[in-house]
Amino acid sequence: MEKRFLNILVCPNCKGGLRYDEAASELICALDHLAFPINDGVPMMLIDSARQMKPAVPTESPL
Repeated sequence: MEKRFLNILVCPNCKGGLRYDEAASELICALDHLAFPINDGVPMMLIDSARQMKPAVPTESPL
């Protein structure tokens, strides 16, 4: 996938920005915890085709 498309692609659910994970061949929406697959260079931007990711667990700071 060409990285120049990241400037125009947004999450179809929240319209937020996406991060390109080249190793996994996915576009990641951090807000919705969704990973959209990229097949043969084409991003599959359907919510039904996205993989639900586990949200990052925040670390608690000591008091």
